[in-house]
Amino acid sequence: MRLPWLDPRDDNQPFPHPDRALTEPDGLLAAGGSLNPRRLLRAYRLGIFPWYSPGQPVLWWSPDPRLVLFPEHVKVSRSLRKTLRKGSFTVTADTAFAAVVEACAAPRAPEPGTWITPEMQRAYCRLHRLGHAHSVETWRQGELVGGLYGVALGRVFYGESMFSRMNDASKVALVLLAAQLKRWDFAVIDCQVRTDHLSRMGALEIPRATFLQSLERCCPLPGRDGCWRLDPDLPDVLLAATSLS
Repeated sequence: MRLPWLDPRDDNQPFPHPDRALTEPDGLLAAGGSLNPRRLLRAYRLGIFPWYSPGQPVLWWSPDPRLVLFPEHVKVSRSLRKTLRKGSFTVTADTAFAAVVEACAAPRAPEPGTWITPEMQRAYCRLHRLGHAHSVETWRQGELVGGLYGVALGRVFYGESMFSRMNDASKVALVLLAAQLKRWDFAVIDCQVRTDHLSRMGALEIPRATFLQSLERCCPLPGRDGCWRLDPDLPDVLLAATSLS
């Protein structure tokens, strides 16, 4: 099957339907196009995301199944509860977006490179300035030690990447984000493809068709554009909830 090519000069050119994505490699749908905000936002609404390596054209994906995390089902392990109880970290939102993206882009052993190219970094920083992309930052004594970023449309948060320089730093960011999104009535956090790390935290795989139905229902709903702030009582709420489970 020949991979559809998107014209980088035409952000209005439609994507192929995700059902046309390849099964090997799983979910590869199209190549080309741009990372302009119009193209990116259209992709996310359709359950499509960019993922490519330096030297490649932009590659667009919609895997089946899709890994998702329902905010109300996030799992807080016993060790993570201890970390939250100690209050070792300060967690913020949208205070250091570019720094979080840059940290996520840093090479990680044993991988020699990164898929978050400079072009990708610039594209998501543009989305952040437009109020569509958001970060959660974990700090220890004023130093950025973990975090994550993604895109929000309606009541859906599309997670892009996370990083950690200390044990539990990215996990704390994720569980507090999930608690905040639950409070804001967000329906789902898109985690894209399965990882053991996210599965242990409650993420599960659902059919692509089911995921796309969720997007059709939840993306048009009023969301939370602009700068995000986390409610200060979230750690206590999480600890109280997990102590009862």
